Order: sequence, then C-alpha cells, then structure tokens
Amino acid sequence: MDFDLSDEQRLLKDSVDRLIADRYGFEQRKKIVAEEPGFSRELWSKYAELGLLGLPFPEEYGGFGGGGVETAIVMEAFGRGLVIEPYLATVLLGGSLVLAAGTAAQKQSILPRIADGSMLLAFAHHERQARYDLADVAMSAGEHGGEWRLNGEKSLVLHGEVADKLIVSGRISGNRRDRGGIGLFLVDGNAQGVTRRAYRTQDNMRASEINFETTPATPLGTPTGKSFAIIARIVDRTIAALCAEAVGAMEVLHALTVDYLKTRKQFGRPIGDFQVLQHRAVDIFTALEQARSMALFAGLMADSEDAEERSKSIAAAKVQIGRSGRLVGQEGIQLHGGIAMTMEYAAGHYLKRLTMIDKMFGDADWHLSRLAAAGGLFGKAA
Repeated sequence: MDFDLSDEQRLLKDSVDRLIADRYGFEQRKKIVAEEPGFSRELWSKYAELGLLGLPFPEEYGGFGGGGVETAIVMEAFGRGLVIEPYLATVLLGGSLVLAAGTAAQKQSILPRIADGSMLLAFAHHERQARYDLADVAMSAGEHGGEWRLNGEKSLVLHGEVADKLIVSGRISGNRRDRGGIGLFLVDGNAQGVTRRAYRTQDNMRASEINFETTPATPLGTPTGKSFAIIARIVDRTIAALCAEAVGAMEVLHALTVDYLKTRKQFGRPIGDFQVLQHRAVDIFTALEQARSMALFAGLMADSEDAEERSKSIAAAKVQIGRSGRLVGQEGIQLHGGIAMTMEYAAGHYLKRLTMIDKMFGDADWHLSRLAAAGGLFGKAA
C-alpha cells in the first residue's frame, strides 16, 4: 500500500505546518490562552482563508472535500502547536453532524458559514452519569403543539460558551441507555431556557456545563430517534483525528526531551551520555512510532462504512494512543526533572494535552474493554 501523500496533501501539510510554526510558538500560545474568549479570532479567520474550516465538507458548501488523511494532517500539526481554537468542536463534531444528519436547507444554511469562519458550533452530548457510553442520554426531547422542547443537562461541552448554535442529543423515546430513541436538535446558543457555565480545562481548552429548561429546539434532519449510529460514526472519526493530534504532541515532547538530554550536564558531561537515559529515550521513540502507526491506521479506517470494523479499529488506535501518550508524557517529564513541572516550560503542557486526549470519548482501559468484548481487532464477539 502506498502511504505517500498526494501533491494536494503535501501542499496542505506545508501550509498548515508553516502557519503553526510561524504563529503558534509556545510564548505566542500563552498570549492566546490569556485572551477572551480563550482562543484567537484572528487565527480562526486565517484557518478559514487556508480552507481548513471547510476541510471535511463538499465543495458545494464551500469545503475542500477532504477525508480522514487530510484531517489527520491538520490535526497532527495542531498537536505540535497545542492549538486551542475550537476546530474539534465546530468543524469535526458540529459540522460533520450537520453534514451527516441535516436537511438540505440546514446544510446550506450552516456549513458555508462554518467554512468562512462566521459560525461556531458545539456538540452537547455528554452527561455526567454517562461515563463514556454514547447511548446514555437522559436529556428529554418532546414535541408540544408542533414545537420541540428540551429539558436536562449536558456536561463538558467543548467550547460551548462561544457556540452560536448547539447540536444537542435528546431522548425522544426508550430508556436511558437504549441506542434507539435518540434524536439530534439544533439550539441557538442564547435561546430561552439555556444556561451556560464556562470553565477552563487543565489543558487550557474551554468547556461548559449547559442546562436546558423547556428550551425550543429544531430537529437536525428528521426526528426519527435513530441518531445513535450517526453520533457513533462522527465520534469515531473525531477519535481518529485526536489520535493524529496526540502524535503531533508526542513528536514535540520527544524532541524537547532529546534536546534536553544533549544540553543538560551532570558530573561534567551531558546526561544523554549515560546509557540508562539513552535506553529511556529509545523507549519514548518506540512508543511514538507505535502511536504514529496506529494513528495512520485510524485515519484510514475513519471513513469506513463497515461500522463494526471501523469501531474496533478506532478502539485499538485509542488504546495505543493512550498507552503511548502516558509513556511519552511521563518519561519526558521525569527526564527533564523539575523544570518540566513549571508553567513556563512547554513539556508539562504537552503532557496535560495528551492526558486529556486519552480521556476524551473513552480512555485506553475503556476502549480495551470494548475491543475485548468484540473479540479483538480481527476476531468476533463471543
């Protein structure tokens, strides 16, 4: 199989790599983090100019028509820069859900505005009791007098405080953990009955707790209660993108660690001369390459129409990313010593992001359990 990038993919990679190198140094990022609303509107407009915000959308909606590989190219670069703009929330989650489930009118109304940078979305799905179960939805969605209303709470909504529109999952019928009976709804960010409480996560991203009280909502597509399969597919694609982002973060942490081993001196010589530390640096490199291989696999499988194979492949990738991220992060911190624990040095920030990526949409242990229940990557469930 040919894993070389096409000319278009190389052009995309060169463009986004150059942007991150020029505009997302560690000191520049610290200034962006301190801004309100927690990211750079100027850079968001730059992403739109480069076509990054329309990457997964067809050309008819102002997009690029890219797939899993193109998304991985962008996310790997974002991982190297620790990018904090709401790309995951708006483009990969929100925009992809509109593309997959929305009516023709909804797509035409929303997707071009995402692509040109004028609209932000957030996916309000996770609930406190759900842990990592995508089917665990208690939010009620009912139709009264021809209008849909939502009641309930959503937790950890990425960039929920700045979203112009929220895509909200609600239970139309069935019991709390049933895969059937879940619908998707569009809600204006400032709609009646919406209360948003924003906070900063440990990796300097933003999230919100959002309460819906008899909130008016518009069904995304047809409210049949069969939205679980769509949610699962988009989340799998998002996990694949997170795997690529994690590889980018691991690359930088590995480079920082090796450079530190070459420059930090003890007993009159660089500490990288000591063989035991060389062995640990090799362990970091090995974990990085294992993660890179599985992230590539996830990117190739993200667009698969075989739901079972896609789900198992993504789970396997998430397991390896979680394990590699933990090893690269912890070893990188230990080999740096105390300096890596300071807020002024970059290494600790990469570990924080890798830790958050592991927890998003299920950590390594949870996905390993899923994979075992399915009979392994190439097996069948018992």
